[in-house]
This record gives sequence, structure tokens and C-alpha cells, in this order.
Amino acid sequence: MTIPKRTLGRTGVEVTHLGLGGEGILRTFGNEREAYALINRALDLGITYCESARAYSGSESYYGQALRERRREVFLTSKSHARDRKGALAHLHETLSAMRTDHLDLWQVHDIRTNREIETVFGPGGAIEAFIEAREQGKVRYIGITGHENPFIIKECLERFDFDTVLLPVNPAESRSRSFLEHVVPLALEKEMGIIGMKVYLHGFASRIPGYAGMEPFLRYALTQPVSTVVIGCDDLLQVEENVRYAAAFEPMTAEEVREIEGFVAPYARQLMYYRP
Repeated sequence: MTIPKRTLGRTGVEVTHLGLGGEGILRTFGNEREAYALINRALDLGITYCESARAYSGSESYYGQALRERRREVFLTSKSHARDRKGALAHLHETLSAMRTDHLDLWQVHDIRTNREIETVFGPGGAIEAFIEAREQGKVRYIGITGHENPFIIKECLERFDFDTVLLPVNPAESRSRSFLEHVVPLALEKEMGIIGMKVYLHGFASRIPGYAGMEPFLRYALTQPVSTVVIGCDDLLQVEENVRYAAAFEPMTAEEVREIEGFVAPYARQLMYYRP
């Protein structure tokens, strides 16, 4: 199985269009053996994009343990949820130490949800100063932002700063709710940003929809959108292998198939989108 690659926007970096998310078994403590096996299995199967966050329990440390001899094989990313410069720099120090690396390929401002957060992050002494400083010092190659809740807040952030990437929800429920695909992706494309999809399986709640017949259509839907890659957290090796099979066999959906899956999800979309952890 070979996972196709796509260009991560204007960074010019080629990454597999399936990435390993930092959740699932990786967002735990005390599962070092299982996490080590999962990360290495993902790399053995060809995944090159690996993601974590300072807020994800032991995730960064799991990566640090697993990637000691394989760091050069991956495009390594993490995030900081600090809103001020001092806090973000402290997070970066902790992240680099936990991940046992001297730099991140991508560091992301994590999950901005309110106008107040925007003013803090981009104001004097705000977190964005730390991100710029880290890039200037070579501790970070690229700067990104992530949004879970409000597409209009993330759109405002993209207008305020020249981010390299944006991580956002990409699933068929989005078209029936506050759609990142509609309100953020066009601006990201205009700015030639790398677009990274998440919540592909609706944080796992897709399996609760009556008539659910498997996850593959949801991954196909996400990869049919203008994304560079999508990240999926996995609970075990079986899930990693299953997602890799789906990604390797990917064929774009037709317009009719897109409408069908959006229609299938539509009656439950608002309920599903309530779950935006």
C-alpha cells in the first residue's frame, strides 16, 4: 500500500494525505508500549505527517520515545494553547523536550474560539510574538493555526497574520452547520496555505448515525475537499492499518456522492457538530 502525497500549501513540503493525529491512544498517560507500537506502525506503513499538542496528555512524550531514531522520516507538528508570549515560549520548551527534538516542522496556535482570544494572541505580548520568535531562531519551520468551533473567528485570524497552515474540521456535517469549508477554506486557498482536515469521523460519532456502514466514505469525503492532508487519531494498530488502506485506495467522490453523504448526515448534523472538543 502506498499513501499518496500532496503539497502542504506554500511550504512546498510533500506529506502523505493521511496523517497520524495526536489523539486516540496517544492522548493518554501510561500506555507507552502501545503508543510506541502504534506510532512506529504508522511510519512503517508510510505516514509522514505526525501531529500532537501540548494539551494532549502524554502524546508529545509518546512521540519523543518513538521517534528517537526516526525523526527525519516525519513532518512533526505540535500546538500551544497559551495566549501570551511567555506561556507559549514555555510550552515550546516543554514540547521540544518531550518530543526529543531541536525543532518542530510546524507549530500551531491551538483552537482560538473568541474575539477576546484574538485580541490577546495578536496584541502586545501575545502568543503570536512567541511563534515569530521561534521561527526566527530556527526552533520552528512553519506557523499554523487551528480552529474547532467558529469559522468566522478563524477567518479573522487568517486576515490578521500570514499563517502557513490551518487545521479545521472537514466532514459532511459541516455543510449543515457553521461551515469551515464554506467560510475559511476559500481564503486559505487564496493565501496558498496548507489546509489540514480534522474531525473527519465526527470525533467518532459518525458510527452512531442510523444506517452507518463504515468510516471509509467519511475519509473519501474529506480527501475530496481541497486539503493537503487529514489527521486521524487511532486507538489501536487495527485502526491505523484500516485508515491506511482507505487512504491508499482513495478515489475522489463525484458531486452526486458528495450530495448523498451530506444528505445522509443532514438530519443529525447539528447534534453531531455539538461535539467539537
